[in-house]
Amino acid sequence: MDGLPPVNFRAELNAEQYAAVTSPRGPALVLAGAGSGKTRTLTYRVAWLLHQGVKPWDILLLTFTNKSAKEMLERVEDLTGVPRGQFWGGTFHSIGQRILRRHAAIVNRSPDFTILDQKESEQLFSGIIKEADGAFIKDKTNPKAPVILDAYSHARNTLRPVEEVLRERLDWMKGGSEKCLRFCEAYESAKKERNVCDFDDLLVLWLKLLETDGNVLEHYRRRFQYLLVDEFQDTNRLQSKIIDLLAAEHQIMAVGDDAQCIYTWRGADWENIVTFPQRHPHTQIYTINTNYRSTPEILAFANEILSHRPAVDGFDRHLQAVRHSGNKPVVFNVGDTSQQAKIVGRKILQLHQEGHPLSEMHILYRAHYQSLELQMELNALGIPFVITSGHKFFDLIHVKDVLAHLRVIHNPNDQVALSRLLCLLPKVGPVAADKIIRAAQEVSLQQGRGLIRALRDSAVLKKVTEIAKDDFQDLTITLEDMLEGIENAQQKAPPASPA
Repeated sequence: MDGLPPVNFRAELNAEQYAAVTSPRGPALVLAGAGSGKTRTLTYRVAWLLHQGVKPWDILLLTFTNKSAKEMLERVEDLTGVPRGQFWGGTFHSIGQRILRRHAAIVNRSPDFTILDQKESEQLFSGIIKEADGAFIKDKTNPKAPVILDAYSHARNTLRPVEEVLRERLDWMKGGSEKCLRFCEAYESAKKERNVCDFDDLLVLWLKLLETDGNVLEHYRRRFQYLLVDEFQDTNRLQSKIIDLLAAEHQIMAVGDDAQCIYTWRGADWENIVTFPQRHPHTQIYTINTNYRSTPEILAFANEILSHRPAVDGFDRHLQAVRHSGNKPVVFNVGDTSQQAKIVGRKILQLHQEGHPLSEMHILYRAHYQSLELQMELNALGIPFVITSGHKFFDLIHVKDVLAHLRVIHNPNDQVALSRLLCLLPKVGPVAADKIIRAAQEVSLQQGRGLIRALRDSAVLKKVTEIAKDDFQDLTITLEDMLEGIENAQQKAPPASPA
């Protein structure tokens, strides 16, 4: 690619990173642990490809968080001057959504489909159970919607038969797995009818698109000349199959740590990284063992643990430290979480008495629920603390309420979002909201009006409780004003260029 600023790759990378970054055409697997400069390696790989004449839009970068993709592409832009908007980069789900909107009709969706978050998926699934079998949901011994939905999601992400996973997870229910399978089938029909997708659909339908339409598959194989996949050890079977289909020409570099697969509970499959060389013949394996983060003592501890793993040909690892020596890691064997919390609390007090400020101490835990006993112990000892984790911005209730307005305008068939808005009204719950929506749908069909404008019909207003009527009318006016604003903007907008 012309006009790129010079980059001294050999001077700016260590020997292991340089070998991976300058890998020739063909499949490559980079084994790199935390602290080894993995992000730097991927960033420079993109820059290297650009310097070899590859166009930015011919590169697909798949990561597990949008933050990772944004960070990498920002670094590439700083390094090469190529605007990050010219690349295809993001999470599997974001790229899946982008592709599905271009070819939605092939998988029986409209391009303006909306995406359900976890809570909304559970709400829709609960409604399906209630409508299909009211007695099932009232029986306290039966699994709730989140439990069934979790099993269904696991089956989809691991590409296992749904009935098999349901039987496995719900083996204590007599005939329950067959009933839950029918709920799952009804859930699929409901999503299609409402033109909505859950998170799993963004991958399931993407795979279906690639498997059922040869022209689409060939288009994206030609489009993405080079695939870069981050955190490959955390891919599940569904994601791995999508990658393998796109990378038929084997122009792929997968980066991961075969010793760090921690998401098996959500379907991640360690075998994906181990069997990569078999699925992509002539794979070149690169190992980055130089570690910039940890002390020699910590890496010696890690190397000892790694030495007891089953041997995999070509996957030999021996981490080497750049930092100077430090303290040896200390391991405590504890009987339970209560004892663990007490040990942590006493150690903090000891360090503080030795002159170490509390602000320089950090407690790391695997999951937020594990912090409860730690918080109780710190409070009991009078140790002040701050918790840095919390709700995500888009999970905040008031933010989701605002987004529900936008979702209804974007897709009036999104009954989950409309029900959420109606439930904000006084004395309106899910049942009353459902009656209002059904009345509006009838008016919409009879009069040929859009659902939003049908909400203002007198027949619909009769379904609203007296105390909520004023607020309901305000809501319908707000939605109609928003709809008119968008329609006016669309009329003034120039025609879109073809994809």
